[in-house]
Amino acid sequence: MLAIRNLEVHLAHSCNLACESCSHYSNQGHKGLLDLAEAEDSWAAWADRLAPRTFSLLGGEPAIHPDFAAFVPLARRAWPEAHLRIVTNGFLLSRHPELPRLLAEAGNAKLTVSIHHDSPAYLSRLEPVVALLKRWRAEYGIRVGAYPSAIGWTRRYKGVGAAMEPYADDDPEASWSHCPARYCPQIFEGAIWKCAPLAYLPMQHAKYGLGEAWRPYLDYAPLHPNCSDAELRAFFARGAEAACGMCPANPERFALPLPFPEPRRSPSARL
Repeated sequence: MLAIRNLEVHLAHSCNLACESCSHYSNQGHKGLLDLAEAEDSWAAWADRLAPRTFSLLGGEPAIHPDFAAFVPLARRAWPEAHLRIVTNGFLLSRHPELPRLLAEAGNAKLTVSIHHDSPAYLSRLEPVVALLKRWRAEYGIRVGAYPSAIGWTRRYKGVGAAMEPYADDDPEASWSHCPARYCPQIFEGAIWKCAPLAYLPMQHAKYGLGEAWRPYLDYAPLHPNCSDAELRAFFARGAEAACGMCPANPERFALPLPFPEPRRSPSARL
């Protein structure tokens, strides 16, 4: 088995927040949930070949999935020794009261809340989430934490939807050296992808019909379970490669706007 630092999986492609320039494209109206049986089959195909130190369940927003908690024991069966890491924005956790019990039973697990803004408006909405996590920690002894993901936020592409464009700095080595996802390979549709921007780019293309500038990156070939051991080792040993050129060589920092989507209004409400 090949030991790797981290392996990630989307449980849901959609998100209840809309963070500008999300590297998973979760701000662009995608739908779709990972089927439990599909997850069991695809994880089993890798379980005796890869030994991730951490296996991360995320999205999108994973708590959108109605079977969110059921993925915890499923992940523990696939990788008994891995640290299970759940990353969520926290706002929908109250839908899953069984989650803390399953995390406690799984052991070696942590529930991490990603904080996407530091404004009073955002932090006030987090107060019920903080209270819930304190109760879960007290009642079940689970590990919880938070990190300010909006700090150091950078653009991963230019524009949105059909007008989205890759960067054209033509310096994959520099892009890789700044890459925030260099330790975040994704398992998606049974294959393993170098990073989220590559894994979910075909989904973005299917929805919007991306321009020709994306063609080299849409042709990226992920790693499939029937690969040889040599191919497996080579895949995880690679640093910068041509596909890294889609991301900026000199990341552009910006202040992330408040990521709550605009509420939908009925036609009568607009009159």
